[in-house]
Amino acid sequence: MMDRQQLHRSGYALLRGAIPSHWLPGLRATFDSGYLPSDQWPVPRGHDWRHAQLDHDPTVQALCRLPALLEVAGELIGERFFLAQVEGREPMPGGGHQRLHRDLSSQRPGDSVSALAFLDDYGPDNGATRLVPASHRPGVGEAPFNFDDESHTQQLSGQAGDILVFDVDLVHAGSLNVQGGRRRTLLIGYFAEPLYAAHLRTAKLRNVRMDCSECFEPNRTTA
Repeated sequence: MMDRQQLHRSGYALLRGAIPSHWLPGLRATFDSGYLPSDQWPVPRGHDWRHAQLDHDPTVQALCRLPALLEVAGELIGERFFLAQVEGREPMPGGGHQRLHRDLSSQRPGDSVSALAFLDDYGPDNGATRLVPASHRPGVGEAPFNFDDESHTQQLSGQAGDILVFDVDLVHAGSLNVQGGRRRTLLIGYFAEPLYAAHLRTAKLRNVRMDCSECFEPNRTTA
């Protein structure tokens, strides 16, 4: 059962083994076949990452609608929400390091949630995500976060099939893929329903091809 207080306090949840194991081989193949070089996207992507276009794949779409994933996303957003985008990302050998950052909510704190679905085992050796728990809601009078201060970061590790779900205001970053192992992920975005019109205006710039009109109720798994 989801601990809602802990979720809102920490700003994220790591769903262990959330992806059915028999989906993983097909999802990896979909990622690899959907790879597009940076210059083939409407807006060029980072040179040290692989990016895959895969939002039409039915298993990818089913993954984005897993009940446990929708439950956590809905709890964080707190109102009707929609699946905005999904794409594949993987740090290349010797690449993937990011400075700590926030992706930032759009109209109000908590109106956007991201998820990383891990298709390979992940950890410090292959550039696993690092984050700062409870950094998404600074306290009144709290000093601005120093994005060069790594002293409170935690680096995740786990197995293929896990899904990280987090408030976009949570401080986080990708890490250096030191040993060059595969770390394919699906980056999924969920937005509160009032952001739908703005999302449509920029969807082509992000190469979103799927129908995003379906909405979900918080704490439910159906539209």
